[in-house]
Amino acid sequence: MRRSWVWDMWGTKTGTTRRRSNSEYHRLPSWRAVASPRFTTNFIRSRTISLRCKIFTLVLIILLLITPILIWEPHIEIAFYNRGWVKEEVTDLFPISATCFNPQFISPHYNATAHIHTAKRVQVHAGLPLRLGMDCYNFAGTIQPSLQPPQYVPPEQRTHYHTYWRNDLAPFAERQEWLLKSFFATQNVETSRLVLWSNGDLSGNELIQKWLNWYPDAFVLKVVDYEQLAQGTELANSELLRIKDTKAWVDGDLVRLLVLWAYGGVWVDMDSLLTRDLAPLLEHEFVTQWDCYDKLYVPFNGALMNFHKHSPYLCEAFHIMINSQPPRQGTTDWGATLYLKLWRRLVSASIQPFSVLPWCFSDGRSCRLDNRLPDPFVPDPRNKKWTSGLTTEEGGGLDRVLKSQVFSVHLHNQWDKPFPKAGWVERLLLKRFDQKLQPLTLPSGRRQVRRVL
Repeated sequence: MRRSWVWDMWGTKTGTTRRRSNSEYHRLPSWRAVASPRFTTNFIRSRTISLRCKIFTLVLIILLLITPILIWEPHIEIAFYNRGWVKEEVTDLFPISATCFNPQFISPHYNATAHIHTAKRVQVHAGLPLRLGMDCYNFAGTIQPSLQPPQYVPPEQRTHYHTYWRNDLAPFAERQEWLLKSFFATQNVETSRLVLWSNGDLSGNELIQKWLNWYPDAFVLKVVDYEQLAQGTELANSELLRIKDTKAWVDGDLVRLLVLWAYGGVWVDMDSLLTRDLAPLLEHEFVTQWDCYDKLYVPFNGALMNFHKHSPYLCEAFHIMINSQPPRQGTTDWGATLYLKLWRRLVSASIQPFSVLPWCFSDGRSCRLDNRLPDPFVPDPRNKKWTSGLTTEEGGGLDRVLKSQVFSVHLHNQWDKPFPKAGWVERLLLKRFDQKLQPLTLPSGRRQVRRVL
């Protein structure tokens, strides 16, 4: 736009405005800087030096982080516990029962002299945490199998091995059958008897029926009757007998104690695979170590345990349960926590406690990366290496550990995970169970299983 001024005859200033045409518009001159070659070179050199400094700093930081790990071995574990719970459930000690260890009240079914006060032939306490290298496995190997030939024992007088399956949570299938196979392949079927407990009738299951037919003297089914099993304990007629949870942890821990109280014998969790005859261990009443880390409040595990019928240790456990807060859902309050409370009360009263099997005897997965058993659900490495120069091949170090050292492999409820094809579990355990248990057809037409030694 362009504005012009005009003066009229009286000298008055007036303005008019008109639009400037494109031909009359002129762009103002602009200035453009041109960098000199010297300036450009210095700029590039400055950026290169800055980038090199950043890379050097990053490498230095990485080295500072890695070097301590190469020199030092870090051990880090963080857990949070409610202080009130720790005080009430762990650290506070209360007097033991007035009757459980009183000779006048100990059940005639229990020989306290033999089971508590007599020296044992087999030593299961190493005196060390057994964290280094293969120490735990080598210590397990010092426990040699019994050399006595198997002699037939009437079914009711045999060593009872108990396990439990809640059929309302999942059907009993091939995965659960592997525990049965591991039992019949590794334990003395002339002197042992497997008792499969459940909260319902499992006799119609085809897999179970097969083993009942093949081992009529060494296998039996029972349905849990809490009231009957609790007779003679402080839990009799208690509402605590009706506590359950959706994971079968709380009621599973309760069933463990009740069946061992009523019948005595060995408890084996269903998510286990037996690898050796447990007979050399059974002069001890025991639970197992949770792992090799000696967790302060969770040192014990009951996935594998052994107690005699009407054991005063179990009597004292029931006394603690009836005088404590009910267990929280989905916890080990009636498992690991209870065993710790029991052990501390026993030693505070100067009573010899039950034994504790080292971690690798039944749970070799629960330790350091460099010495724990390989993950059962991960394919074997291509180089077949395990640890300390040992291999996962047949006849290798892992094979030797499973054959002559550890007694069980605990799988920790990972029912939905399959065993890898040709993995170490399949090659070194499952296939061998099947090879040892060869079905035979008798002249009468009845099928039987012959165990190949």
